[in-house]
Amino acid sequence: MGNSLKAIVAFVPSDKCQKYLLEDLEEMPVDKMVDLSGRQLRWLPLHICSFRELVKLYLSDNNLNHLPPELEQLQNLQILALDFNNFKALPLVVCTLKQLCILYLGNNKLCSLPLELRLLQNLRTLWIESNCLQCLPEVVCELSLLKTLHAGSNALRTLPAQLRCLQELRTIWLSGNLLSEFPPVLLDMPFLEVIDVDRNSIRFFPSLAHLPGLKLVIYDHNPCRNAPKVAKGVRRVGRWSEETPEPRKRSGAVVEIMLTEKPLPPPATKPETE
Repeated sequence: MGNSLKAIVAFVPSDKCQKYLLEDLEEMPVDKMVDLSGRQLRWLPLHICSFRELVKLYLSDNNLNHLPPELEQLQNLQILALDFNNFKALPLVVCTLKQLCILYLGNNKLCSLPLELRLLQNLRTLWIESNCLQCLPEVVCELSLLKTLHAGSNALRTLPAQLRCLQELRTIWLSGNLLSEFPPVLLDMPFLEVIDVDRNSIRFFPSLAHLPGLKLVIYDHNPCRNAPKVAKGVRRVGRWSEETPEPRKRSGAVVEIMLTEKPLPPPATKPETE
């Protein structure tokens, strides 16, 4: 079925039309995964909530802006993808799914996250990129098992000091925000392995050489005057990244050295384990 026809059928609430969009998905698949991405859905069909053993639910790239309270029945759900929809607020029913490990909320219209998010204490991966966040919600700092945080392409200007409490955090993606200085809290997080602050407004980088866990720092596309100092073996991506520890000067001019190969951004396909 073409996308145009799907979009038209999606407006019709009849059971027959909705069944057509779902392509006869009437029973829970053996692999306990339902992928309804790109179906032009405007609401979640209620019979999906009866699949109580469901582990993975992908609802990406639809027209959803709410979820039914019956979603709470999916207490075995570990992966939930709600990215590329029209959510202006995270439905509170999501916060009742306490077995969630991976939650995708990117490319919506979120300006905040509810305090109830703290109930998801098994959450290890949170994607909130490409929303309308002007500050990182402090409730994120209460997700004690969080390992990966992707908050790129928002309007963040700083990070809360409480972020240092996330001692399981290993990867933080902050590219495409409004950071004017390197977030001081990251200097107190020795367990971080990957820091991405690409495409911000940072003019000076402090030394990161004291961070023993650091493996990769991406600081490209900032108006910086220096490269961050790092420990031996840590890969840097940005201006003067091949210079140690400071950029080489020749005839009073700084020689800008760029890596010919830049690491891939966070994967487009959704990882299922962390």
